[in-house]
Amino acid sequence: QVQLVESGGGLVQPGGSLRLSCVVSGRVFSRQYMGWFRQAPGKEREIVASITGSGTIAHISNPVKGRFTISRDNAKNTVWLQMNSLKPEDTAVYLCAANPDGRGLNYENPSWDAWGQGTQVTVSS
Repeated sequence: QVQLVESGGGLVQPGGSLRLSCVVSGRVFSRQYMGWFRQAPGKEREIVASITGSGTIAHISNPVKGRFTISRDNAKNTVWLQMNSLKPEDTAVYLCAANPDGRGLNYENPSWDAWGQGTQVTVSS
């Protein structure tokens, strides 16, 4: 009965910033590797970033490297995706996911076994 609830999406102009939040319940959060994924219309879901239970960044995807970063606070059961210098091609539904065993932190695989519903990010002028 794990639950992941994302928030923080919305409409933002190109060059702007957003911070997405994901609050996790139902698991010992500090033991979960966490990730952010996104799915744009007509495209496959892709990993954006992932982070270990102790807060070490495991992966940042090439399209967002240098613009996005991932962080977490285990005391708050929360993981964030800070998105800066947003581009229209960043428009997608962004989803939070948990990975209890730490396998495949740089791509989508069955180890990502719990997912939030997603939050829409639209980058447009």
